[in-house]
Amino acid sequence: MGSSKQTAKNYFHKAALVTGGAGGIGLAIARALAGAGIRTIIADIKEPPAPEEGFPEERIIYHSTDITDPLQVNRLYGFLNEKGLIPDLIICNAGRGITERLAEGDPEKWQSVLNLNVMGHLRTIRSFLPQMLEKNNSSDIVFISSVAARKPHEWGGIYAASKAALQAIAETLRLEVQPKIRVSTILPGMVDTGFFTNAIGGGQSAGDTGWGALQPSDIADAVLYIISRPENVAVNEITLRPAAQPF
Repeated sequence: MGSSKQTAKNYFHKAALVTGGAGGIGLAIARALAGAGIRTIIADIKEPPAPEEGFPEERIIYHSTDITDPLQVNRLYGFLNEKGLIPDLIICNAGRGITERLAEGDPEKWQSVLNLNVMGHLRTIRSFLPQMLEKNNSSDIVFISSVAARKPHEWGGIYAASKAALQAIAETLRLEVQPKIRVSTILPGMVDTGFFTNAIGGGQSAGDTGWGALQPSDIADAVLYIISRPENVAVNEITLRPAAQPF
């Protein structure tokens, strides 16, 4: 019987793309990947903060990209293709929350959230997937979803719907590309980020619930666990919550 210790840190990936990697969960993932020796590209509408002293800065490349804009996604593809950095790992992380009642909210705002949380990831995958399938080595695609995908709640219909859509997309993709590409979904509960501050109609914080909150590094650790499994082992789903969170 083989030992898992032999593959615990077997990061075979050469290049990773993290959408929405300029802050919060995405930034924690990008830095964890770079720290593991993987060349990491952050695609975001804003530039990430400078790394701490001693961090291997050359392992992270930033490209200004709005993944809801097909022209910008095309430019991202061209940029990475030119540099020989077509990813063998994609972290579909970009997203935005929204808290509006369905009888009172603004459908135009709903559309903007769905464009980012769903269509943005579909555009990204469609751009890079053909060449990922042609690579000689295995690849991974990891979706950062939410426990909201399985627990609709008042004021959260649009956000929950967008994350439920990601679940369906991830499972469909898994069936279409296995075993060449492993497809995983991480469903976090409350995480201590600026998510609520940046949400449309937001204002509360993760601490307001009284459940406590995970740290972005907890999600990054889950990503490292997924991609460090032997190439014939797929971890298709991980749910992470603060211990006190009821759903």
